[in-house]
Formats: sequence, structure tokens, C-alpha cells
Amino acid sequence: MVRRIGTDWGLNVRMVVTLFLLACVYLAFMGALYYFGVNFGAIVVIALVLALAQYYWSDKLILLSLGAQEVSEQQAPELHDMIGRLAAMTGLPKPKVALIDSPVPNAMATGRDPNHSLVAVTTGILGMLSPEEMEAVLAHEMSHVIHRDMRVMAMASFFATVASFIVQSGMWGGMYGGYGRRDSRDNGNSFALIFLVSIVVWAISFVLIRTLSRYREYSADRGSAIITGQPSQLASALVKISGRMQRIPDQDLRQVEAGNTLMIFPAISRGSISEIFSTHPSLEHRLARLQEMEAALAR
Repeated sequence: MVRRIGTDWGLNVRMVVTLFLLACVYLAFMGALYYFGVNFGAIVVIALVLALAQYYWSDKLILLSLGAQEVSEQQAPELHDMIGRLAAMTGLPKPKVALIDSPVPNAMATGRDPNHSLVAVTTGILGMLSPEEMEAVLAHEMSHVIHRDMRVMAMASFFATVASFIVQSGMWGGMYGGYGRRDSRDNGNSFALIFLVSIVVWAISFVLIRTLSRYREYSADRGSAIITGQPSQLASALVKISGRMQRIPDQDLRQVEAGNTLMIFPAISRGSISEIFSTHPSLEHRLARLQEMEAALAR
């Protein structure tokens, strides 16, 4: 029997609102740049190419940076069996399977759609969790695939890519008198205004994208709870992962920080500024939601 996750309208509405606000911010930004005379037609085309490249290859670059190696059923039979069973339960094509040689206990999913997906786990998580806990972690990753979260984040990142490219081009244009519709006497003022606007836009988009990412994690936690029917197993796994993470040397944590946005639990080195601007909800908030789901299932 295929288990359908269904729709969490509360989370979906929040995600849509966040994406809408991102679109409004960047459209307003491009309108402001147009007013200041920046010719951004070519920039948008280039940014679109960059966004497409990010959409199709960013996950592969992250996997490459983490040293992920695809493994066969003969190399990791238990992992393949568990992922294959979850795929059958959810009606998804079976994702590819990869291992990341790292003591940091973690797991991640990539792929722009269910037909191009991959689930990777670190060697540090193997043997650390019970089979039920490991299944809950993998169900969380399968939920990301079901929700096409890579596509959602790519949409959000597109606006950021456009804005970033425009800011850089605008800065160079300001320094070299390239604003077209303004004479050279206005270039200094235009550059200063664009710089200030870009700071505001960057700050707002930074918060919104991380907010979207946190909603994405809540949604995947919910998906895991529905697929396995055991929210407590994911909660137990998260507690174990967090506890082990605190004993991992900072050097090992830094080696996998590049994949934090895709992983089930962020690997943040002590004192890292990433801890302030995390892409994941706090462990306490995630556990509280899972406890609520456990109570609902027990009724």
C-alpha cells in the first residue's frame, strides 16, 4: 500500500507567502536599478543561465565537494534495501544511493525531481542508529524528494542569483561610469544608492530564504512521521545525531558544512556564524512538533 503524505496547508501557505515576498523584493530591486539607469537585460539572461546551471548541477558540485561516492547494492545491501522499501511505500522511483566518508553523523537527499534523485548518508551515521531510527531519517530524506524541495529552493535562489549578479554588475558599472542614462556627475550618487538598496535587499532575502529552508525541514519531518507512522523514532534519531555532533572535532564539521542546507541536521563548528543564521529549525522546536504528531497518532 502506497503511503501518501498529503498536504500540510499551514506549511504550504507559509512557503508560498515566503516565495511571494522574495519575488516582490527582487522585482522591486530590479525596478529600482532600472530607475537608476542600469541596463540589466543582458544581466538577467546571464543570471538565468547561472540559475539553470545551479538547478541542474549544484547538487552534483556539493556531492563532489563532500566526496560522496555512489554505492551498489552489493556494497551497501542494507542501505539499498531500506531505501528501496521506502520508495515502494511512497510510490517513488528508487533513488541512487551514495556514501560520504565522514565521522559526522548525517544524511541528505538531492535531485531536481523524483526521477533524478539521490540519497546519501555519512559513514558516521551507519551503525549509530537503530534500524527504526535509520528508516525514519531516510524517510525524512525521501520526503524532500517527494516535495521536490531542490526545485523549490532553486526557485528561491533564482531571484537571489539575479540580484547578486545585478549588484556586482551595478557596482562595476558605477565605478566605470556605465549607468547609461545618467551623466558622469550622477554616477557617484547612483552607485551609493544602489549599494544601500542592495544591502537592504540582501538582508531581507537572506532571512526569507532561511525561513523557507526551515519550513522545508518541518515539512520533511512531518513526511517522515507519516511514512513510518513513528514520529518518536525520528525524534530519537535527531537527539542521537545532535549528541554525537557535539563530540565531533571542528575540523571534521567544517569539511561537511558545504552540504548543510541539504542535510537532516546542520554540521556547525563551534563559534561558527552559521549557528546564528541556521537553515534548520532548532532541535527543541523539531522535537516539540514530532511529539505533537506522536500524540495525534495515539488518539
